[in-house]
Amino acid sequence: MPLDPQMKAILDKAAAAAAPPFHEMTPAQAREFLRKRPPMGAPEPVAHIENRSIPGLAGEIPIRIYRPAADAPLPAVVFFHGGGWVVGDLDTHDAVCRVLSNAARCVVVSVDYRLAPEHRFPAGPDDCYAAAAWTADNAAAIGADPSRLAVAGTSAGGTLAAVVAMMARDRRGPRLACQVLWYPVTDAAMDTPSQRNFATGNYYFLSRADMEWFWSHYLSAESDRANPYCCPGVAKDLSGLPAALIVTAEYDPLRDEAEEYAARLKRAGVAVKCTRYAGVTHGFTGMAPILDKGRQSIIEAATVLHEAFGV
Repeated sequence: MPLDPQMKAILDKAAAAAAPPFHEMTPAQAREFLRKRPPMGAPEPVAHIENRSIPGLAGEIPIRIYRPAADAPLPAVVFFHGGGWVVGDLDTHDAVCRVLSNAARCVVVSVDYRLAPEHRFPAGPDDCYAAAAWTADNAAAIGADPSRLAVAGTSAGGTLAAVVAMMARDRRGPRLACQVLWYPVTDAAMDTPSQRNFATGNYYFLSRADMEWFWSHYLSAESDRANPYCCPGVAKDLSGLPAALIVTAEYDPLRDEAEEYAARLKRAGVAVKCTRYAGVTHGFTGMAPILDKGRQSIIEAATVLHEAFGV
């Protein structure tokens, strides 16, 4: 399908700005670039937003809590931002969390986990699991219901959400009702048709060279590629995991591996909904303030979460 007209306008504007691709920057330069990038539209108002820190294995973990105007206790979603485990923070994904909190009428706990290469695998998953456990243990204090808990994330954050779901199952940790994975990375092999079709160029926001750059900073050792807490797609057993919504984008190198992960979850007996959004690229959900399909994907997630939470 041709590019969505709104998506094409966003891509053309980005191409005219001639921003360097991730793989041509250092991690510090990439983070600074994202921090200085103009916001995509006005932020959606949320009734209550609070910044705080919680304990983690290696020190304090910053979080941001979003609460809509609704009576507590509310369902809770622990959210992990994207950025290839190297870039991104609470601010870069603020727009998604605002829309999600209002649409799903839930508390959203956004997690500022440690980034690579300063903190390589498994630092990110460790922080994210600690945040999910903290949310379950402290739900009442933030107006949430510990019996209605989910995880969600975009891109590398979707990977982390999938990994936290596995950790919770394996460690008999927080009981999760749902996992929402927007265009997650599931495998380091990068050998799918979509990886080949969208391998080159910067026009679609993500290339093979970018993914190689992210992996080179994230992995502690080559053996990590075979670790399901790093690459959930290599897990041999996907049974017993929470229900899942997996969202993919037509023009995304990660499309096929995410859809294969959805198929494997379904074969393992997990309730799965997998939706491919036509005409859009990787990262489209984060463009929700100016891209209708980005907002639509969050509304879809809210609907799936309502079903999982029994709302």
